[in-house]
Amino acid sequence: MAIKVIAQRREVKLGKNPGMKFVMRPDLYIPIAEKKVFSEASTHSGISAGVIKAAWDAAGEVIRTWATEGHSVPLPGLGTMRFGVRSKAVAELEDVKANLITTRRIVFTPNVEVKDELKNTSIQITCLDEDGNVLKRVTSGDSGEVEDNENGGENENGNENGGSSQNGGTQNGGSSNGGNGSVNQTLASPTISGTTPFAETTSVSMSGPDGAEIHYTTDGSAPTAESTLYSEAFTLSDTTTVKAIAIKDGESSEVASKLFTKGKGDEMDQN
Repeated sequence: MAIKVIAQRREVKLGKNPGMKFVMRPDLYIPIAEKKVFSEASTHSGISAGVIKAAWDAAGEVIRTWATEGHSVPLPGLGTMRFGVRSKAVAELEDVKANLITTRRIVFTPNVEVKDELKNTSIQITCLDEDGNVLKRVTSGDSGEVEDNENGGENENGNENGGSSQNGGTQNGGSSNGGNGSVNQTLASPTISGTTPFAETTSVSMSGPDGAEIHYTTDGSAPTAESTLYSEAFTLSDTTTVKAIAIKDGESSEVASKLFTKGKGDEMDQN
C-alpha cells in the first residue's frame, strides 16, 4: 500500500519565484460509501452492519455534543477531536471582539497507531507534464514526519499551543516570519460564503490567505490546481456542494466544503 501523489508541471504566477514548477497534490481516490465501511466492519467483527451503524451514530451525537462544549473527545481507534478557531491577535483589551475570529475549525489529532501507519506508508509520486503525460514515477524517501494538529497554529496573528503565527508567533522553537529562521506553517483553507438554504439563487464568494490562488469545484469532486480559478463571486440556482482549496508557492491547503441547499435544508460547513 502507498499514498499516491501527483506532481504536475504548471505555471505558478504568484510567490517570490513565479514560473513553471512541479506542483504536488494528492492523487484523487474514489470516495468509499458509508455502507461499505459498515459492511467491512461487520465482516471483521461478526456484528451486524445495522447494529454497528446505530452504535456509531449514537457515539457521533455524543462526540458532537461534547466537542461543542469545549472538550477534546476520543474517537475510538483513531484519536481525538475538538473544536477550535483561527483568530487575529490584538494588543489592547478593548479590541478583543468576536469578529477577530476568522475561521471555526475541527481539529483531529490521530493516535499513535494512526500516526505510525501514516509514517510507515510509502509515498509514490507520479510526475506529469502540463498536458497530463507521465514523465516518471518515483517512491518517496522523505523523513515520514507526521504533522500533529494539536501542536500546530491556532491563530493567524497570535500563539496557541506553541502554534505558528503570521505576525510574531513561533512554532516548535522556530522563528516568526520577521526573524532569520522559518515557520513550519500550514496554509489555511479558503472561506466559502453565501446564503443557504436559499429560495431561488444565492451568490457565492470566497476568501483565502494573502497571495494564494483559490481553485474550486461545483460537481462534488475534490478540487486541484487544475480546477476553476476563483476570481469573483458567482451565482448558484440549484442545490450544490462547493469545494475549494488555496494554493500558494506550490503548497495546497486542506479542502473547504459548503453545501448550498435550494429550498428547505440545513447549512453544512466543513473547513
